[in-house]
Amino acid sequence: MNIDKELDTRGLNCPLPILKAKKALADMATGQLLKVVSTDAGSTRDFQAFAKQTGNDLVEQQTVGTDYIHVLKRR
Repeated sequence: MNIDKELDTRGLNCPLPILKAKKALADMATGQLLKVVSTDAGSTRDFQAFAKQTGNDLVEQQTVGTDYIHVLKRR
């Protein structure tokens, strides 16, 4: 997977990872991929809801150790 931009939001709690992702996506072109790394356990459901509300595709979610990784595709 070719990631176009990566955000490290470790240590930030809701809603900051979502707000930072929203800002990053606004500066990206259609079809580009944004990877967000978070330590907030609630970010999994938050990014699912965010993708549904905004129309961006949630391509992948995974947990690696204490990190929650989300990959969004810009609409």
